[in-house]
Amino acid sequence: MDHLAAIRAAGAAPVDIRALFAMEPDRLARLSASACGLALDLSRLALPLPLLDQLLAACTAADLPGWRARLLGGEVVNPSEGRAATHTAERGVGNAANVAVAQAAAADVARIATQLRAEGVSDVILIGIGGSALGPALLNDALGRDGDGPRIHVVSNIDGEALHRALAACQPATTRLVVVSKTFTTAETMINAETALEQLAGRRSDCIAITARPDRAAAWGAGHVLPFAESVGGRYSLWSAVGLPLAIRCGPEALSQLRAGAAAMDAHFRDTPLDRNLPVLAALADVWAAHGQGQQTRGVFAYDERLRLLPSYLQQLEMESNGKSVGRDGSPLAGPTAAITWGGTGTDAQHAVFQLIHQGTCVGPVEFVAVLEPAHDLPATHHRQLLANCFAQGAALLKGRSFEAALALSGGDEALAHAKTFSGNRPSSTLLLDRLDPATLGALIAFYEHRTFTAAVLLGINPFDQWGVELGKELANALLAGEDLSFDPSTAWLVARAGL
Repeated sequence: MDHLAAIRAAGAAPVDIRALFAMEPDRLARLSASACGLALDLSRLALPLPLLDQLLAACTAADLPGWRARLLGGEVVNPSEGRAATHTAERGVGNAANVAVAQAAAADVARIATQLRAEGVSDVILIGIGGSALGPALLNDALGRDGDGPRIHVVSNIDGEALHRALAACQPATTRLVVVSKTFTTAETMINAETALEQLAGRRSDCIAITARPDRAAAWGAGHVLPFAESVGGRYSLWSAVGLPLAIRCGPEALSQLRAGAAAMDAHFRDTPLDRNLPVLAALADVWAAHGQGQQTRGVFAYDERLRLLPSYLQQLEMESNGKSVGRDGSPLAGPTAAITWGGTGTDAQHAVFQLIHQGTCVGPVEFVAVLEPAHDLPATHHRQLLANCFAQGAALLKGRSFEAALALSGGDEALAHAKTFSGNRPSSTLLLDRLDPATLGALIAFYEHRTFTAAVLLGINPFDQWGVELGKELANALLAGEDLSFDPSTAWLVARAGL
């Protein structure tokens, strides 16, 4: 792609972020924006404003406006599967037919949630994996503390220890199972569901199934089946009936507010000029970091305990969507695609991985996510310390510490001074939330979705398929079936050692 080749070529020269602030007096104004309760600051990234203009021009060359219209209009944007991607319709943004179907399904979700909240259920175990678990887990961890409904336990891992822990926390007589699987054939999910039923002495007819294949769920014997569309990908499915656990724990209105916040971000993404558009600006910075700076890692650190699962959620959203090496037409791509997304929770991460971030040899953008309004009523010093640490980390990454300053601090000990020297000029960005409520969390998740989509458009990627997860599953199933697969010597040794 010509626009990407030009971006890669422009990245040959090193960028001094500190100098950019002096050279570009409007830098902060152009690289920061606010919408839907979010404020984004990209000014401390190694992105010169002339390159931003070039990236904005690349959006036109890649037909971002056209792809955005096709996404939001319910047209095919997933060519390898011949599908639309209709997750925005689940929050009321899309073509009328898709929105009507989603709204009817939402009414069923609200009805089931209200029923469970009223009938004395104490615990709900949700069994799923991937997007069928990561989304509900994030919602429950971020918002569930203030809920007054049944407790939610999310089980995804086929490791029996995960299910054992959930079962140990529940009373069988007052526990219900929710089984989430798009295909209703996912091996880990179905095995966990059967075992849970046995341990709880339950019946399939008491289970709630959430799936894009209601025929299979009905054949399995689920008493309640909540469908969602085939065109809603697993990692985008929390807006659908997969969001049921939030409605159970916090009430149906919380799920409605989550969707409304996401719809507000949809409108911002659709209607706001590209140079003031939060998801677009963030995606341009991501593409520039990879293509222009050769930086293929991005750390995300949530300075709020309620968002501790955000990095894990983003790993699937970003790496499963854009972790590709071929374009939409199947041709090999010339440059890097998705970054390796990783992260943690501040301030815990400061005492674990920030040594590498500040002084290590692997340099990549770091994203700080913080919430201005605390959720607790403990002394204000807690939140002040939290925010001060968040803001100071970005400042330190940029500023660094010279050898001369370190030498003065080290009493003339040169070896110690070298150890205390920080190169600085390390890129970071900050995303501030006014508060963490359902609407703002919805806007936050939708921001990351549209950011991922925008990057995919610039890279020429189909972000809505995920063939890379299939081969390993196929081999595992064949191995368990006893097929002779002529494994490599290492795998053959492991299989024999485990007695499989």
